[in-house]
Amino acid sequence: MKQEQNLLTGSVPKKLVIFALPLFLANLLQALYNVADMLVVGKIVGETGLAAISNASMLCFIINSLCIGLTMGGSVLVAQQKGAHDLKGQQEIIGTLFLLSLTASVLITLLGLAVYGPLFQILNIPADTYQAACDYMKIICWGTVFIFGYHTVCSILKGLGDSKTPLFFVAIATFINVLLDLVFVGPFSLGTAGAAYATIIAQGISFAASIVYLWRHKLAFPVEKITFQSKTLFSILKIGLPAAIQMVVVNTAYLLVTGMLNQFGTSVAAASGVGLKINTFAGMPCWAVGQATTAMVGQCMGAGRRERVRKVVRYGLLLNLAVTTVVVVAVQFLAEPLILLFGDTSSEVVRDGVLYLRICCSMNSFVYAAMYTLDSFAIGVGAAHVAMVNALLDTVFVRLPVGWLLAFSLHMGFPGIYLGQALSPVLPAFVGLIYFKSKAWEKRVPVRKALDRRSPDSAVSTVLRNHPAEEGKRTNLSTDGRPPRRSI
Repeated sequence: MKQEQNLLTGSVPKKLVIFALPLFLANLLQALYNVADMLVVGKIVGETGLAAISNASMLCFIINSLCIGLTMGGSVLVAQQKGAHDLKGQQEIIGTLFLLSLTASVLITLLGLAVYGPLFQILNIPADTYQAACDYMKIICWGTVFIFGYHTVCSILKGLGDSKTPLFFVAIATFINVLLDLVFVGPFSLGTAGAAYATIIAQGISFAASIVYLWRHKLAFPVEKITFQSKTLFSILKIGLPAAIQMVVVNTAYLLVTGMLNQFGTSVAAASGVGLKINTFAGMPCWAVGQATTAMVGQCMGAGRRERVRKVVRYGLLLNLAVTTVVVVAVQFLAEPLILLFGDTSSEVVRDGVLYLRICCSMNSFVYAAMYTLDSFAIGVGAAHVAMVNALLDTVFVRLPVGWLLAFSLHMGFPGIYLGQALSPVLPAFVGLIYFKSKAWEKRVPVRKALDRRSPDSAVSTVLRNHPAEEGKRTNLSTDGRPPRRSI
């Protein structure tokens, strides 16, 4: 593929920037894709529709987190196999990842349809927004398979060193989504349901385009040739499950925070939803550098380049702190105009939204940039459990208890909840720095290699490598020393 980059050679900061820039643009378009629903609904339906989508978006974030987290395991393994120049290993991971994604999408669809209604009731969604939020969420749940499929393809491409092609697929989805939002919510008067239809149709078309791309570039293969290996599945899940848990925990915390904010009325709920969307945009550059860090670290670990891993993390930290400075200054100066972009909102929504940005997109953003970079590094070396622990520290130990304490026990009201969110990345950033400085990660080996060492067959393959004459006696082994694969 022409778009692939060799992340093992050349200037580290230059490679980071070149790889991260398309990811940033893709993240930006993805955020626009997600926020288009709020913009159109806010202007056409009004404050009630805006609050409905603000609440439903929290559950959408959780679904997206599961998709991104699980497929991230495949992305890291593909990167490690790319660094080790193992083409067969890449193909095994790609096939297994597609099967995992299909199975997971079905399970999450069924789970989502069962829980969104009761969950909205538990979260005390304002009565005038409940039905609109349910209408939106029901349609989104049925489109989960497209969300999983899209993230699967993009994770494969990023692991191979291609950050440009995912940008193309996001651009397709964004354009179609905005266009359909205007048609379905406007002339068709479908309200929040129209915004949801626009989202899943756009996602489905983008997924179909990505599948065609994989086939044309010979990165995919006929379904009958996809092989299942439990070892490969376990390798993906070893990274993907902790990564998914990490992201789900964080987004569940946002959902619970939204529930706390709902107690202060529709205006606060709408303002907080808008503020979170803007804060999401502000995090785009940081996420892009983090994704680039994960891919580069993965390839370097696969190639055994530990010193280059250290350089990637250091330059990643510097780059993230630099871009965060620019973003925070811009948001602080433009806070009120940014809130007003979301429609003819009341003065209360504008005031509370600006307060959200003053607290949650300020000095705390620099700590968040460090935390995200260090978590991305941990995932890249195969230690996704470190990022998972940090997510628990962020939410269970800081965000939720501190926000509740300040808002209700100390009677600060909803600004106390904002402050709890601002303080949440401090402890995880400190833990991530300790892990990086400890050098315990230097002793890690790529996940697949570690599993091969544990497998009884790996001992046989070692004997064959040391004694080539014995190879003819083991006709039941493939050329790479593994048992023959079972096709399904």
